[in-house]
Amino acid sequence: MSKEKVVVGMSGGVDSSVAAWLLKEQGYEVIGVTMQIWQDEDTSTQEENGGCCGLSAVEDARRVAWDLGIPYHVMNFKQEFQSQVIDYFMDEYERGRTPNPCIACNRYVKWESLLKRSLAIGANYIATGHYAQIDKLPNGRYALKKSVTAAKDQTYALYNLTQDQLSHTLMPVGAYSKDQIRELAEKIELKVANKPDSQEICFIPDNDYAGFIEESRGQKLPEGNFVDLDGQIIGRHKGITHYTVGQRKGLNLSMGHPVFVVEIRPETNEVVIGKGEDVFSSTLRASQINWMAIDGLHGEKRRVLAKIRYSHKGAKCTITEVENGVVECKFDEPQRAITPGQAVVFYEDDYVVGGGTIL
Repeated sequence: MSKEKVVVGMSGGVDSSVAAWLLKEQGYEVIGVTMQIWQDEDTSTQEENGGCCGLSAVEDARRVAWDLGIPYHVMNFKQEFQSQVIDYFMDEYERGRTPNPCIACNRYVKWESLLKRSLAIGANYIATGHYAQIDKLPNGRYALKKSVTAAKDQTYALYNLTQDQLSHTLMPVGAYSKDQIRELAEKIELKVANKPDSQEICFIPDNDYAGFIEESRGQKLPEGNFVDLDGQIIGRHKGITHYTVGQRKGLNLSMGHPVFVVEIRPETNEVVIGKGEDVFSSTLRASQINWMAIDGLHGEKRRVLAKIRYSHKGAKCTITEVENGVVECKFDEPQRAITPGQAVVFYEDDYVVGGGTIL
């Protein structure tokens, strides 16, 4: 019987490099692939801005593949990345929402596009270096399970994967801690063993989101009014792409007490300002729900732990379907800065039940 073939998405980092080694050790026929999304820019721009898919990522991944003795390819995903990630990112900010481009990239580029091409070349699976695990549950559905290391768990950013995608995915790193992965990399003498993790959004390395959007669009969004909760004008803002719910820094408002962004209203070009307590809420609604461990609520209420951002520890809540495709989440305790455009992900016993986009 021939060995099963797996395409490993290699970013040139230690996690995906060790993932490739682990799968080879387990007997899979491993092919390394880096998804190239920066190929129109000059070399220095690619080097500086590429993040997990830039020029240095390609060189590091190619070197690791050579050391592991596996075939290696670079696949061009520029078009998919532009339409599914960058355009989505800019559109959401211009609508007064705060998107999560990594979730979109995972769902539509790293999985939908890479998996399609991988299956087309005869692969059985794709694999990544994400800190998450995949189980097939007694009800027959595939679900993500938190990695063994809570500090690095990446299930939040993967909640949107479909059942078909999960059935064709391997995540060998999820059974290890970050320290164990680095130790394995040193043991097998990988040159990327101590390479630092990528932190920022790969296509905006300086974190100036508004500047990126203005440069890409070729125009600035208009300035508008800061208003308080009663609608009184209290100042001028630089354009809604500069702000997100819960933000305190960069407002330049002298109110005699700390103030925060409570709401963004793109239809009137207003940014609503309030006090710290005004940023807390007990309820959210979410749409574009992707169910994972279950196939829906079917009219029932369900107790879950919900995370409203990647760094959120999670909070207990009750979820119900309030209208077609929209889920309401009522928290036991008010949560800070529930942000439209971000993901809310529901957990039960370390498994991802599902998730959606906060309205």
